[in-house]
Amino acid sequence: QVQLVESGGGLVQAGGSLRLSCLDTERAFSRYAMGWIRQAPGKGREFVAAIDWSGRQTFYAESVKGRFTISRDNARITIYLQMNNVRPEDTAVYYCAATSTGVVRQVSAYDYWGQGTEVTVSS
Repeated sequence: QVQLVESGGGLVQAGGSLRLSCLDTERAFSRYAMGWIRQAPGKGREFVAAIDWSGRQTFYAESVKGRFTISRDNARITIYLQMNNVRPEDTAVYYCAATSTGVVRQVSAYDYWGQGTEVTVSS
């Protein structure tokens, strides 16, 4: 099983950048597709980005395409979410998650979740 720990959240001004990291402390995530899912205050969880086990395929929500980049380093058992040109509507708790299915855009497909890291974008 994977055990996911996120870091890198914080307060950032609109137009700025932030990089989130997610470490698998059980060193098992190389077999899984990995995703970032966010939950804004008062809203449900929303798919943001995902990457397949090899790192060769990436997937993005339309709202973040061209601004966010997901990547993974299997040797360092870490995935990243580089967030550029952030907007106030990106404010949310960001979760790292792992799925053994190919349905990476579906939030319910993720089997393992981190505790989340909070991102606040000020206008």
